[in-house]
Amino acid sequence: MAGAVGCGEDEKSRAQEAWEQSVPPERLCGGAAVSARAGKALELIAGSSRFEASGRTSTVADAAQDLSDQFTSSFTGHGDVCRIFTPVGVPDVVPLEITWRLSGSAPEGGPGSRYTELEMGELAGTAPDRAFVTFACRSAELPGVAPAHVDLHVSFGAVPAEPEGDVEALVDAYATVAHSFALAMAKELGCADDGGLEAQPSLDPA
Repeated sequence: MAGAVGCGEDEKSRAQEAWEQSVPPERLCGGAAVSARAGKALELIAGSSRFEASGRTSTVADAAQDLSDQFTSSFTGHGDVCRIFTPVGVPDVVPLEITWRLSGSAPEGGPGSRYTELEMGELAGTAPDRAFVTFACRSAELPGVAPAHVDLHVSFGAVPAEPEGDVEALVDAYATVAHSFALAMAKELGCADDGGLEAQPSLDPA
């Protein structure tokens, strides 16, 4: 009986410590990637207003440098920006994964049947468990005549169950987060006209 109580207290203590060390969404992934609006969207997706602090190199700035390095040697590449976790003690949420992909050509066709297409950048799509925004970037960081085509993707880090609650709100939330990371990446890369991305996401279906 005493052992069971002790274990429960230890677990509660760890959860309390994790919560005290957690950060608000605007400080995730280097502190420049999550707008206030995207922070609210992350809270809706994760069911929490606090998150584990991101790793020292899990930032948009590091991802932009990696993208630039890969562009120098090839017009294609891919990599991670960061992963987002809720603190210990919050109901289990599989981490969100933010990744980038680089291409030498513009996207062709629509976003695919699983997505609702949005009017952002060159192509954008959103769903109840993921979203992406693709934009064209001309920058001194990415030398060459042709622009680079960068895709920022936000996804639930596992095969998701059927979405619960307000599905439309989830769809908008993922799109908002994807736009925030795409805009942060465009600014970090020094893309002309921020890669054609507006300051706020366009959530109306194309």
